[in-house]
Amino acid sequence: MRKIPTLFRRDPEDLRRVTREVHPACQWVLDGEGVPTRKYDGTCVRLDESGSWWARREVKAGKTAPAGFEAVQTDPETGKTVGWEPVGHSAFAKFFEEARARLPEAVPGTYELCGPKVNGDPERLGVHRLVPHATAEEFDGVPRDFDSLMAWLLAHPEFEGLVWHHPDGRMAKLKYRDAKASA
Repeated sequence: MRKIPTLFRRDPEDLRRVTREVHPACQWVLDGEGVPTRKYDGTCVRLDESGSWWARREVKAGKTAPAGFEAVQTDPETGKTVGWEPVGHSAFAKFFEEARARLPEAVPGTYELCGPKVNGDPERLGVHRLVPHATAEEFDGVPRDFDSLMAWLLAHPEFEGLVWHHPDGRMAKLKYRDAKASA
């Protein structure tokens, strides 16, 4: 799990805002490539091929990683390292177990843990659930230019945002809050 780049570069004067400048690693989105899907508002977990569950974890520069942490990527600008920790060590372990009990069949891949004790339940599920990223809702007709994308996101406050998936595995994201802050 690598950090998904935001489609547009952040404003260095106000990191809550994005600029009109496309992130170089995301130009493919504006070129019409990839499929836009719903970005769920929760916390990422993963079931690996051996049947072990992991929770996404970010470790700030200068901090000690927790036991069992598997680093994936370090941001050279912030020094933050993202990776995986055993889900039983995460702050969401209890809620994960509740959600897992509701999951009829788990297949290896990534999931979004959502529910009342995860980010205040913005998905309004009322119970803890694991949402497979592989089955994320796809959208047709999502615009591919800055102004139209921002308008589309502002018209859909019920979604955290969008994640575009390229056939070669690349991803890009844009959040509702990016549109709101840049309006």
